[in-house]
Amino acid sequence: MEQQRFVKESRSYKTARVFPVDVNNNNTLFGGKLMAYIDDIASIAASKHSRCSVVTASTDSVDFLLPINPSDAVSLESFVTWTGTSSMEVFVKVVTEDLKTGERNIAATSFLTFVAFDENRKTAKVPSVIPESEEEKQLHETAFKRAEMRKARREESKKFAHYLITKFPWE
Repeated sequence: MEQQRFVKESRSYKTARVFPVDVNNNNTLFGGKLMAYIDDIASIAASKHSRCSVVTASTDSVDFLLPINPSDAVSLESFVTWTGTSSMEVFVKVVTEDLKTGERNIAATSFLTFVAFDENRKTAKVPSVIPESEEEKQLHETAFKRAEMRKARREESKKFAHYLITKFPWE
């Protein structure tokens, strides 16, 4: 019998404050800092779902919807939305909260793919997911289409890589 886990079993959360050292020249959260937060929390969700070691296979998208300001707390929520044999799609939702007014907004969304590995560093079979909430069901139902687009993009990237040179300009 196929192993299954509820989406809620992979849910993971992270909240951080935006400090002056975290902002860019526009005085908003540096995108690279947010991307590190996203990869971190997504890897936790993938590990909780698979109960294996995981690696990031792709970051499909990071859509920055609103700037994140120094007066904000930034909260990330991640969970596994869909699985293949050894791969998992993880969704990350980034919510800002203005610490002075309490106003909350969706600041970014992201989809990442992780692959699970066993103790011998071989790909490991992962449980399928059981969505329950409307949000989980919607993301699960649309995941196959994203997986197909991901597969096509990966094939194009492999073709493209053959045209790239590895010699540095200073050599």
